[in-house]
Amino acid sequence: MKFHTEYLWFHTEKRREYIRITDKVREVCQKSGIKEGMLLVSAMHISAGVFVNDNEAGILSDIDNMLESIAPLGPDYLHHHTGEDNGDAHLKSLLVHHQIIVPITAGDLDLGPWQQIFYAEFDGRRKKRLIIKVMGE
Repeated sequence: MKFHTEYLWFHTEKRREYIRITDKVREVCQKSGIKEGMLLVSAMHISAGVFVNDNEAGILSDIDNMLESIAPLGPDYLHHHTGEDNGDAHLKSLLVHHQIIVPITAGDLDLGPWQQIFYAEFDGRRKKRLIIKVMGE
């Protein structure tokens, strides 16, 4: 089995952003030379996530609204007693999850027709990264 690892860095302008990264992940997959296997995309911060969904503005707004309704930005988190102000970001990350696995077939991402990969930032305005690990033959 072969492995290939790369990192993507982000520095978002807003506290919360959803960034489509499908093309960058595909480039890493193809660069790896692996024809059959799987690819892991994992946010390396506890206030960010990675997910697969449609690249359509309405559903991205719906996702954002859902996350905000479940874990709203505000002062009422026990985590804030530590001096932090991002309790909501930690919970949103749990809801989205911090990583995905995508199958690789014939040297490319094997996604469904509308599936796209997104990096979800919930406590931005600083430098963060994610790891892409390609595994297979």
